[in-house]
Parts: sequence; C-alpha cells; structure tokens
Amino acid sequence: MNNSEFRIESKDGSMFYLILCSFASAMGGLLFGYDMFVISGAKDLVVNHFQLSILMEGWFVSSAMVGAMIGCLIAGTVSDRFGRKKVLVISSIFLLVCSIGCGLAWSTASLIFFRWIGGVGVGIASMVCPLYISEISPARIRGRMVTLFQLAICVGIVMAIMVNTGLFSWHDSIKNSNTGRLSSSIFVKDIWRSMLGMESLPSILFFISCLFIAESPRWLAGKGRKDEAMKVLERINGIEVATEQMKQITTTFEAENGSIKELLKPGLRLVLFMTLFLAVISEFSGITTIWNFGPEIIRGQGIQLTNEMTGMIVIASSLSAFTLLAVWLMDIAGRRTLLFWGSLGCFISLVSLGFLLGNENSSSILKVAVITMYVACFAFSMGPIKWVFISEIFPTRIRGRAVAISTMAVWTADAILNQLFPVLRDNLGKSMTFYFFAIILIPQFFFIWKIMPETKGKSLEEIEHLLHKKNTK
Repeated sequence: MNNSEFRIESKDGSMFYLILCSFASAMGGLLFGYDMFVISGAKDLVVNHFQLSILMEGWFVSSAMVGAMIGCLIAGTVSDRFGRKKVLVISSIFLLVCSIGCGLAWSTASLIFFRWIGGVGVGIASMVCPLYISEISPARIRGRMVTLFQLAICVGIVMAIMVNTGLFSWHDSIKNSNTGRLSSSIFVKDIWRSMLGMESLPSILFFISCLFIAESPRWLAGKGRKDEAMKVLERINGIEVATEQMKQITTTFEAENGSIKELLKPGLRLVLFMTLFLAVISEFSGITTIWNFGPEIIRGQGIQLTNEMTGMIVIASSLSAFTLLAVWLMDIAGRRTLLFWGSLGCFISLVSLGFLLGNENSSSILKVAVITMYVACFAFSMGPIKWVFISEIFPTRIRGRAVAISTMAVWTADAILNQLFPVLRDNLGKSMTFYFFAIILIPQFFFIWKIMPETKGKSLEEIEHLLHKKNTK
C-alpha cells in the first residue's frame, strides 16, 4: 500500500483532526465491546448470587440488547434533529449511569434495569458512531475510518478480559485480608460488582472526548448551517476538496424530500433490505454467544491453557489482529470480496466447531483454534462491513433514521439469540446449535453474488446517485 493513500487530498487538510474526531466517536465502540464481554466473566457469579433461572439468565444477558434496540430508535430521530455530537454525549451519560448502577445493584430488578439503561447508551453509540465517522471522512478512506469503530469494539473486549482477569487475581490476593465493608462487597464477596462498575472509567473518557469533536458537516449543511459545515470540511480536507464536497452535498439535498417514507419506495426498499440482511445474518451467525457465553463454551472440554480466560484472550487477540487487517483492506479489496471470503471462513469454522463439540474425544486445543478462526474471519468481514455499509448506503437527509432502523436490527437479532441460547444449549446441545449458526450463513453467499453493490472509493453522494440511477432504470 502506498503511503500517500492515507494523505488528505489538500495540503491544508488535517488528517490528525479527522483521526481525533473519529477516535472520540469510536470510543462508543470501545464501550460496546467492554459491555459485551464483561458479562461473560460476571454472568455465572450473578446467576449464583441472585439464583437466576435459565430464562432469567438469558434475560440478564439480553436485557442490555433490548435497551440497545430502544436506543437505536431514539438516536435516529434525535440525531437527525439535534445533531450527532449531542447524541453521543447523551450516550456517554447513559453508559456512566449504567456502570455505577450495576456496581451498586441491590436486586435482580435493579441490576437488569441498569443493564437496560446501559443498553440504551450502547444502542445510541452503535448507531451514531459509525454514522458520524462516515459523514466526516473522505470517500477513499471512509471504509478504513468507519472500521475504527469495529477496532474500538475489539479494544473494549480485550480491556474487559484484562479487567476481569486482573480483578480475579486481585480477589485471590485480598480475600483473606481485612477490608472495609463496601470494598469487601465490591472486590471480594461480590466481585461481579467491580467488573460491571469498572465501565465507568471509559464512560467518563467517552464523555470528555465527545465535548471536543466537531459536528457532522453533512448534518450541519442539512440544517442550513453551510458556513459551519464548510469550516469542518476545510479543516479535514482543505479548501479545494471541501468546496467540491459542499457542492455535492448541496446538490444531493436539493434532490431529496427527506421523508422516512422514502424507505418504502421500490429503490430504497431494496437498500433497506440489504442493510437489514447484513445486520441479522452477521449476528445470527453466533458471534455474540462467543463473547457472552465463551468461557462456558470452553469449559469442561479439557482446555490445557492456564484457564478459561486465557483461552478467551487468545480468541479476542485474533479479533483485534484481523480487524486491523480489515482497516488496511477495506478500501483496497472492497466490501464484497472481504465479505465473501470472511463468510466462507466463518461457515467452515462453525461446521468444524459443531463437529468438535459433538465429539468428546476431540482435541481441546483444536476447539480453541477453530473458535479463533471463526472470530478472525468475522473480524475482517461481517463485523466491520455491516457498520460501514449501513453508514454509507442511505440518502443523507434520512440517513440518521434509516441507520437507526438497520442498527436496531442488529440488536434485535442479538437480543433474540442471547435470550434463546441457554434454551438451545440445554435442548439441542452445543453441537447442533453451532450447526444451526452455520446454516444461517448460506443465503449470504447468494446475497454477495447477486444483490450487494460495491461502494469502495465512492463519496456518500456518489453512492446515492449510483443507486438512484440503478433503481430508476
């Protein structure tokens, strides 16, 4: 890759400022990842503490995802009305309240309520963060920049592993010492409180960083604040490119009526179907069950690594490494190519995992390796591509609300899957459950071959014009 590919087209543009804004927004992804994985370390402790039934176990895990569904719905309308930046600040506040509330929860109801509050915050972030990054990034590196959101999710997952592992180690070292009553409850007796409560630290960082980012230039232009929009575009791209971008944005706005009802028209109906398809299939492939129930999946299979958390560190490391690969390849290989090969790798991995989980004599190291392969293939394909595609494919004036609908589909699929996983696990068995996840992926190959367009290297306005032209033939 030529190093010039990462330069902004004008000497007056600031790549540093673009990365700063994208990094601050991507912090929502970090909290997404932390919240998603920290449950796997705390789940069994919470189940034992509150004596949860199988259904309540599923509800404890999925309650945050139900909250995320609502968060997406709120974020769509509110971000289109008040702006992306303000909504990101609101998201950080919800996540901070969740982390503190979960750490101090006094009952099952209170714990699930605060998990639900956090889910609302995660839902808002998962919708607005990639949307914001796509609207502020130049066309030829937009895929890479939006993929930072997925990379931040990976960082959050690794952070949760480190926090869980560190707290377990600290617990073992202080469990016999004299500590205060509150400290004993949080760090010794109910260590799950500290696991969930530690989310407050990145939540505070997310809140502070959101205060310093610029508003989306496309949102500003849509509200008639073109001078402000031009200043943001100039700071990122330089005067020449910013001027051309503003012309494209203005022309696009003039051709739109901005109604959400447009999504029901023949052309955009197909676009909505594509985003919903990617959202649902990626989650129904079982990725969140790896994070929320990972140690349980590994447990009892003769793992010879140090412990369950060490196995999860290996798996999460592959997620981070191959998401970095996606950052590099997203605007080189293109969305469709990465999605095809990643989906094929996930399908093979899920079939292999189903076979190994059904064979008690299978190598334990091989089982971890297959899960690692699945996560790696997901990391450079379905994981980042759904966020990139969802954030770039819709018309500007309805993008916020349309992205909200598509992102809500992600969380709806997650909520259903994680609520049902304990039931599937206990009735079908782990082996058949992962065979089911593999079968879910089969229609995606036809989707890539016949339906999904390639969007790499095109501005948001060019994508819109291309789809409009295609759908009016």
